[in-house]
Formats: sequence, C-alpha cells, structure tokens
Amino acid sequence: MSETDDTPEGLAHEYVRFDNQADFQAAVDRLLAQSGRELRIFDTDLSVYKFNSPQRVQALRDFLAASRSRRVQLVVHDTDYITKHCPRLMDLLAQYAHAMQINRTHEEIRELADSFAVLDKHHYVRRPVARHFRGAAGFNDETQALIMRSRFAEIWAASFPGVSANTLGL
Repeated sequence: MSETDDTPEGLAHEYVRFDNQADFQAAVDRLLAQSGRELRIFDTDLSVYKFNSPQRVQALRDFLAASRSRRVQLVVHDTDYITKHCPRLMDLLAQYAHAMQINRTHEEIRELADSFAVLDKHHYVRRPVARHFRGAAGFNDETQALIMRSRFAEIWAASFPGVSANTLGL
C-alpha cells in the first residue's frame, strides 16, 4: 500500500508499506536507486539486505562511484555474516575503504531490535522488528528521514569499527 502527497518543496512524498521479503527487497532496491550522498544502514547482521548478491553490490558500487563525496556507513550487532558470507561486500569495502565503513555496536545497545536504511535526509526503509519483514519505506519524507538519521548518529556513536577490508595477522 502506498500513499502520496505533495511536500512544500513540490516533491511528491510517498509512504509504502511492505509485509514480505520481496516487497522489502523492492523497497531497498528503490532506495539504492535514489540520488543521494550518504547512505546509513543499521541491522543485526545485514543478511536480509543481500549484500553478497551481484546486483545489490553493483548498486552500492554505482552509488559510491557516482561521486567522491558519497559515503556508506553500516552498523551491525554481529559481523560474522559479513566476514564469512559476503566476499563481494568485502571486496567493495577494500575498493572504497575511504568512503565506506562497517561498525559493530557496543554491548550496551545490542538489544535494539529494529532495522533501517536512510539515504540523506529524504528517503528511508524501516522494519520495526528486524526479524520480520513488515515495515515501511518513505521517499521524499524529510521529517521521518531526519529522525532516523539522528537515531543512526546515536547508534554510530555507540559502535566501533567492526570489519576491516585488510586482514592483519602473523
């Protein structure tokens, strides 16, 4: 279901609800296709975002390649899925280490159970409970996107670098 109205700037605000994985993936694809500069994603482990699929990684690559000023910040509770099952994402991280960072949450906020992606201050995809696919996406919705961006900043502050593109060891 979607609702549309006009924002004061003349851009159509659209709110789209989803209840299943296919609709969630379509919302993420649509979010990644929007123009923007800073993509921020918070999730338990990123597994539902399919960041090892060639198409999804290419969308991230296209996003980052469009401008030197573009940034991707990812925060997860658990990095194992990324390091063990996402070689394409790890390759992208190595290629764009200057523009991309993956952090891990500190123990005190690991009970956070939602998941969201926010692009700049205009677009978002959110699932209130990360283990379910029910949620919503908003496009040209500055009010909600700014709230999520602020929340992401708080989560980012309570996280630390969790995944490196380089493997160090003896």
